[in-house]
Amino acid sequence: MTLPRIVVFDLDGTLVDTAPDLIAALNFALDREGVPPVPLKSARNMIGAGARKLIERGLELEGRMMSVADVDRLMKDFIDYYAAHIADASRPFEGLEAALDELAAQGCRFAVCTNKLEWLSKLLLDQLGLSGRFSAICGADTFGVSKPDPIILQQTVARAGGDMAATIMVGDAGPDVGVARRAGIPVIGVEFGYTDVPIAELKPDRLIGHMRELPAAVESLSKVPS
Repeated sequence: MTLPRIVVFDLDGTLVDTAPDLIAALNFALDREGVPPVPLKSARNMIGAGARKLIERGLELEGRMMSVADVDRLMKDFIDYYAAHIADASRPFEGLEAALDELAAQGCRFAVCTNKLEWLSKLLLDQLGLSGRFSAICGADTFGVSKPDPIILQQTVARAGGDMAATIMVGDAGPDVGVARRAGIPVIGVEFGYTDVPIAELKPDRLIGHMRELPAAVESLSKVPS
């Protein structure tokens, strides 16, 4: 194949550096329980498995255990605050828009497949002026499954009007590599995202350290016989 029609991106830690606003929302929710704030630097790698897991990890750092109902209440506080501050400090990673422009000029289309809630994903991308670049934006609640279940990726590609045989995944962490492997497609790992296991150890098909490297990585995978 030549360049693929669909390049599917993770969101947090891949397209957008969302850590400052996510951790601010986490600390807002924790503060209401009298839990000390989590430092941004140490919390970056807690992101990626969804809001509930982020809250649970924040509580675990202080040795706190809470009931499901209490975590549900914290989730509401977190989401309410986060939605109101979703793009206060979050920004696309350097070089993203130029890379998308280059790939689009070569015939690529784009989709987002994230474990973030769909409406929050769309809200974030709307506020950053990026939504119009994506043929589909799908989250953990869109199809009732989350990464690394391959169904979320397959359905995202279908919604974007693509074909799995002409799709490449781009992500920063285990769920992204896992969903690509389970779906049988190549995956590009970004080294600037959020992961508790270094992305290189997860052995994606290509590794990039800056978005300027993305078009060449996509092209190299597009030339690999399927």
